[in-house]
Amino acid sequence: MRARPMSTTTLQDTNAAELMGDGESLSSEVLRRRAVQRRKMLLMQIVSYLVDAFVLGLFVWIGTTSIWTAFGYILCGLTVSGIWLALSELHFNDRFRDHYLTVWQSGSNAIIQFAFLYLAPEVGFVFLCVLFIIFGFAALRISVRQAMIGWTLTTLSIAAILLFTDKMLTIPVASHSERFVTLLCFSLSIGRFIYLGLFGNAMRKELYQRSLELKRANRRIEELAEVDDLTGAFNRRRMMRALDEECLRVQRSGSPYSIALIDLDFFKKINDRYGHPTGDEVLRTFAITVFANIRATDKFGRYGGEEFVLLMPDTSNEVAARILNRLRVITAELDWSAFSDGLKVTISAGVATARPDEAPDSILARADSALYAAKDQGRNRIATA
Repeated sequence: MRARPMSTTTLQDTNAAELMGDGESLSSEVLRRRAVQRRKMLLMQIVSYLVDAFVLGLFVWIGTTSIWTAFGYILCGLTVSGIWLALSELHFNDRFRDHYLTVWQSGSNAIIQFAFLYLAPEVGFVFLCVLFIIFGFAALRISVRQAMIGWTLTTLSIAAILLFTDKMLTIPVASHSERFVTLLCFSLSIGRFIYLGLFGNAMRKELYQRSLELKRANRRIEELAEVDDLTGAFNRRRMMRALDEECLRVQRSGSPYSIALIDLDFFKKINDRYGHPTGDEVLRTFAITVFANIRATDKFGRYGGEEFVLLMPDTSNEVAARILNRLRVITAELDWSAFSDGLKVTISAGVATARPDEAPDSILARADSALYAAKDQGRNRIATA
């Protein structure tokens, strides 16, 4: 079964809430997806601890360190990971902006490494390698300030062990067996670090894709805010903005433009006699007819009710009158009886051409006066201001 697509408004709200980390605003689907992401990350963390425990087990086998090192390390790692996994499954994380709780999670894992760096310095390089992996993960999500604090605390912790204790941190290379296990540890650490890099790249791609979806949703919302739902024409607000833009353009170029106010004759009688659904079809059909018969540079919108406005850039009064008269003839000749027997539709329009430095309100007022003149002369005609 194909999933039902999210509406543009829902997509916008969801992406915005996810980016802001507002757990209360997120849908159940988003919360579920975030929980799955955390589960994957924590399972990778558990696997990483098992890998380190395997390496420590090899060092135990060849006599480099004590069995308690490997046992204590895996016990601490699994305990901490289990606590974070339990909190995640209980959706404790969802109340925070960073639902991974990266700082706290990385800090708790780093403390384990510092502790075993002190307790088992004979294999200290293992825990130093893990520190790089921990901060590689943290770097994917923490801020610059958090990174500087983490770097400072880590440096001070290692300095305390190196400068204020007699612990000898070593890389076991005394025998061929130790060299082999050390090589294995380095190889596994580098592999995990590369995996983190690939994971971060996948996160960036996902974020980029989501940002594109959000931009598309925003563009669609902007389009819907400018379009009349019934007719598909621009709404009044968008047409007034287009008129303001045209006035500014004309002030720079000096080329003429014309505007027409168009009214469907006796539209109230159409609604009363044939019903509002038929009236809606008349409005939609008229809008489609206009779109099919105007130029690409013209802008057409619904001014209100059964009244429309047509903006015609670079158009003189005579040309604008011919365009409107052609629309009038086409409209009158349509087979409106397809909607209801006996239905006929005609239009009246008032055309005005902008004068030098004329304000939008002024040209609209003149077009409106011309429209009333066309109605007074019997309708189904074009009048010029």
